[in-house]
Amino acid sequence: MKSILLLFLLFNQLFAFFEDIQTFSASFRQSITDDHNKTIVYSGKILTKRPDMALWIYIAPVEKKIYMQKHTVIVVEPELEQAIVKELGNDLDLFAIFSKAKSLGNGSYLADYMDVSFKIEMEDDTIKSISYKDDFENSVEVIFENQKTNIELKESLFKADIPNDYDVIGD
Repeated sequence: MKSILLLFLLFNQLFAFFEDIQTFSASFRQSITDDHNKTIVYSGKILTKRPDMALWIYIAPVEKKIYMQKHTVIVVEPELEQAIVKELGNDLDLFAIFSKAKSLGNGSYLADYMDVSFKIEMEDDTIKSISYKDDFENSVEVIFENQKTNIELKESLFKADIPNDYDVIGD
């Protein structure tokens, strides 16, 4: 969960870096490779809207939705019929990640945040990929495709719809 939150925070800061971008959507492919070189690949779509809303829709290999708004994250997992609600609190500095990013040249950046180093690859002012090592020393890479900016995204998209019969697990 921490890896997903760190990725969201980093993405939120890159998104904030481009002042003229109000919304962003893209398909993504997230690869996680462990120390035995075993890889699991997730795919889905991300939607973000200023100032602090995001929705990660995971399609494969399992379905789940991760709603992020202000300091709250809600993970809805249909296969488990559960929702996890996590309050981030005020201790996370949403502006710290990108402010620490340093250009490596050729559209590459490196940002260190909460003991994690994120490598960001940009192409034509578009985020192409983000890679980092998670808490378990897994290599994580998220590749973005079909990016669209400044499209209409209603705020209602970013509000979790938790079925009444789901277990809700909170902090």
